[in-house]
Amino acid sequence: MTSAKICGLTTPETLDAALIGGAAFVGAVIFPKSPRHIAPLHAATLFERARGRAKVVAVTVDADDALLTEIALILKPDLIQLHGSETPARAETVRTLTGTGIIKALPIRTHEDFAEANAWEPFVDHLMFDAKPPEGSALPGGVGARFDWTLLADRAFRHPWFLAGGLDPTNVGEAIHVSGAPMVDVSSGVESAPGVKDRALITAFLDAVRAA
Repeated sequence: MTSAKICGLTTPETLDAALIGGAAFVGAVIFPKSPRHIAPLHAATLFERARGRAKVVAVTVDADDALLTEIALILKPDLIQLHGSETPARAETVRTLTGTGIIKALPIRTHEDFAEANAWEPFVDHLMFDAKPPEGSALPGGVGARFDWTLLADRAFRHPWFLAGGLDPTNVGEAIHVSGAPMVDVSSGVESAPGVKDRALITAFLDAVRAA
């Protein structure tokens, strides 16, 4: 059965919708440029209710050591998601500094973009294949872009991986069948406006994943 991550949660109501719906992962975006940004202290208070029910993921973009230390000490996430231009060496540093697991998001548009996956696999718990954002975007993800899911068909990876980018309740079932994804990640696809999660859409997304 495919597992789901609901990312960019900022309110108790939407977090509860994710937990009640059976999300295996819940994400806090700690990146000020994002409409889903949440400060580590706020995130720690909010995500305390998820402990033991879902894995808490802190999503970062080229975060420095000071911010990562703050996240590790205050939020205490299960995993840190690297969603910027980090290197495998940086991932090792992050793991040592924080004591957390690592998810690395790789931007995908064509077959050639998977070349990085082999280099990353020894350094992560999970890879995330996300659509490359449109040219000129200030955000590395969460913009609703998608890529050709058939690019993932019949590929094998060392660890369970996430499919992300442009997923929503209406297409996630197809995405799972086409790509064979063991895990899926959604953010903008369950929002009524940028950064505003919709409880009904979260529930519908998780129902669709379960039915796939």
